[in-house]
Amino acid sequence: MKFLKAITLIILCLSAGTAAAQNTQRLYRWVDGEGIVHYGDSIPAEYSEFERQVVNEHGITLDVMHAKKTEEELAEDLRLEQLAKERELQRRADQALLATYLSVDEIVMHRDRRVELFQAQSRVTELYLRNLQRRMDSLQTEASGFRPYSEDPDAPMIDPELVDDMSTTKDTISRHELNLERFRSDEQNIVARFDGDINRFKTLKGLN
Repeated sequence: MKFLKAITLIILCLSAGTAAAQNTQRLYRWVDGEGIVHYGDSIPAEYSEFERQVVNEHGITLDVMHAKKTEEELAEDLRLEQLAKERELQRRADQALLATYLSVDEIVMHRDRRVELFQAQSRVTELYLRNLQRRMDSLQTEASGFRPYSEDPDAPMIDPELVDDMSTTKDTISRHELNLERFRSDEQNIVARFDGDINRFKTLKGLN
């Protein structure tokens, strides 16, 4: 008898669950492009991009499924998202700036130390370049007595080792000239960056 009662209870529970599932079937409400209200248990493909509401059997809205956004709306969302990221990055930068320095003088001192490093690199590179150029001048003078640099048709052909030495020296000069340009550019960039930090620090501290 107990076994039969258990089976009966299981059947009743299953029946109740099925009925509940049927009663909770979704009903959608949407308005088409002409302002006509529609209801249905599914959304036809031609209305899939419209905003629709999920309602119960009493017409009460349970959820809202927003319409597909236009390209303009998507572009605006992207712009706002990018703006929010930029503001957050600025907030973090401001926080770090205020945590690092107590005064404008500290920023100036830090800037000058960084500038001195680049200037020292530039001076060393300039000195090395002058030495390289003197060596290149000496090699070219030596090469002028050989073909193909000499105008004398009887001049001997230049030694391959001398050619290699000239080529290596020329490449080294070019490489260090690029380094010198980079050091000078880095110096300008660091000055500009610190000047920006100084102006921002003054703004945050109300010193302008």
